[in-house]
Amino acid sequence: MSIDRDTAAKVASLARIRVEDDALPALAEEFNAVLGFIEQLNEVDVEGVEPMTGVTPMRLKRRQDAVTDGDMQDKILSNAPDAREGFFAVPKVVE
Repeated sequence: MSIDRDTAAKVASLARIRVEDDALPALAEEFNAVLGFIEQLNEVDVEGVEPMTGVTPMRLKRRQDAVTDGDMQDKILSNAPDAREGFFAVPKVVE
């Protein structure tokens, strides 16, 4: 696939990016370079490769999904720098 000047202008318009007319050919070339790189990636054989979320294998820590009674307000508010009437107190930010 090749991106021409008109397509580059359309993409810039959709992205709400103002591009001067004299810069459109360079933008089209950049798009074509990106598409060329993507085509190179399509040539890589990934058969049998599992998808991964990171470079090191690890599992997320999980906790028991159990209903608790809560009722830990005092414990939670004990770390608060300022707590009043059972709530976190924060400075006023809007006049």
